[in-house]
Amino acid sequence: MGSGKNSSTAARKARIEEMRRAERVRERRNRVLTITASAVVVVGLVVGGVVLVKTQGDSGKDQATPSGDAKGSGDSGKFTTGADGVKTWAGKLSRTHVTTKVSYPMHPPVGGNHNPVWLNCNGDVYTKAVPEENAVHSLEHGAVWVTYTDKAAKADVDALAAKVKKTPYSLMSPYENQDAPLILSAWGHQVAVKSAKDPEVDKFFATYVQGRQTPEPGASCTGGVMK
Repeated sequence: MGSGKNSSTAARKARIEEMRRAERVRERRNRVLTITASAVVVVGLVVGGVVLVKTQGDSGKDQATPSGDAKGSGDSGKFTTGADGVKTWAGKLSRTHVTTKVSYPMHPPVGGNHNPVWLNCNGDVYTKAVPEENAVHSLEHGAVWVTYTDKAAKADVDALAAKVKKTPYSLMSPYENQDAPLILSAWGHQVAVKSAKDPEVDKFFATYVQGRQTPEPGASCTGGVMK
């Protein structure tokens, strides 16, 4: 039994380290692309100038909508609960980029229309409530979002924060409008846990951090909205 547990722990550590290496590679690549793109823009301005045309009336998944009042999430369906207590959204989860506030049908949200900029989720622990629309974008990138209310035990909050800090593609924040003191969410999936020692915690992380449910696997969890 001991060797099996050690093997599982070693595999988990190896997976996390590999994800960290991949994140560092993505960051370097993004810096190179940004520098290259900037150079191209400068050359274009010098040679012939740049004309920006704002096209109205276009529609598409990645187009942002104007700022304004809260809009619907674009979701339809309902949760179904498995034998392990994990709730899975059975129905549609829209993925349109919007700049408005979104009215989600579940709390915390597990998907739907969201802000074009994701919330940093490279093991980030936020001590204040975060914008739902940015956090949902992080879920789209394959992150697990840990949320808690003021009814959660401090020991559990501290233990979960420590776990998040060492887990790429995860984030944590307070969230008062939820039915349980401790909830873990991923794109299309959610579970309430009794404590930080609940076996479902490790299981949920292992299954959904960059899991098969991820709409955009490998997308960055850094360079987004900061604290």
